Amino acid sequence: MNNLTVRILTGIVFLVVLIGGIVWSPVSFVLLFAIITGLCIWEFCENVNAYDDADVNVLIATAAGMYLFLAFAAYFSGYANIGLKVSGAAVFVPYLITLLYLPISELYLKKPNPLKNWAYAYASQLYIALPFGLLNGLAFVSDYDSPLSAYVWLLPLSVFIFLWTNDTGAYCFGCTIGKNVWKARLFERISPKKSWAGSLGGALCCAIAAVIINAVWPGWLTLWQWLGLALVVCVFGTFGDLVESLFKRQLGIKDSGTLLPGHGGFLDRFDSSLMAIPAAVLYFYTLQAF
Repeated sequence: MNNLTVRILTGIVFLVVLIGGIVWSPVSFVLLFAIITGLCIWEFCENVNAYDDADVNVLIATAAGMYLFLAFAAYFSGYANIGLKVSGAAVFVPYLITLLYLPISELYLKKPNPLKNWAYAYASQLYIALPFGLLNGLAFVSDYDSPLSAYVWLLPLSVFIFLWTNDTGAYCFGCTIGKNVWKARLFERISPKKSWAGSLGGALCCAIAAVIINAVWPGWLTLWQWLGLALVVCVFGTFGDLVESLFKRQLGIKDSGTLLPGHGGFLDRFDSSLMAIPAAVLYFYTLQAF
C-alpha cells in the first residue's frame, strides 16, 4: 500500500475507534481516554528525554497521568462517593504521592538535570493528564435524583467534531484563499503555513457544524450555546495546535511519534484538544453559573 492509502485507512480506523468508544458506553469512554492519556504522556516524555537532555521517569509519569484521568472519571461520575465515609475528592489523594515523589526522588537519583526532569514530569501532568481528566466534566452531568451522574456522550463528542471540522475547514480555506488571495499568516514564527483565511474558514465550518448538531440532536443545548461552544473550541483548538508546534519546534522534531502511520503520534492527533477541552469545560460551567 502507498502512503496515501495507509494514511486514509489509519484515519478511518482512528475515527471509528474514537467515536465508537465515546458513544458506546461510559466504560468504553473511560478506558479509551485513559489509554490515550497514557500514550500521549509516554510520547511527551520520550521526546524530551531524547531531544532535550532530560531523564524523566516515563513509567511513573504515564501511570500517574492515567490514574489522574481515572480519578476524575470516578469523581465526576459519582462512583467516588459510593462506599466512602469521606468526600469523593479523596480519590485524588493517592495522586498526591506522585506529586511528592517526583521532586524528592531527584535528590537521590543524582541525574545530570534534576530540575529539568521533574519540571517536564510536572508539565506532562498539567499539559496532558489534566485536560483529558477534565473531559470527564463534559461527559458526566450531575443527576440530582441519583448519586451517580448521567453519561452525556454528545458533549465530549461535539468537542472533537468541532476540532475536526475546524482542521478540515482551515486546510481547505488555507489551501485556496490563504494561498492565492489573502496570504496573511496567522502565527508565522511558530507555524508558517497557518493563515488567517484558513483560521476564519475553520471557524465558519465550525458554526455550520453547530447548526447541524442542533438540528440532529435538538434540546441538548440551544443553538446559540452550540455556536458559543463551536467558537470556543475553534479558538482554543488553534492555540493547542500552535502550542504543540512550539513544543516540536523547540525539540527539532516533525512528529511526536510513529504510532499512527501517516498521522504521526497520538500527541499530534490530540494537540488541539489539550487547550480546547479546558476551555470547553470553563464555557459550560460559565453557562451553568448564569
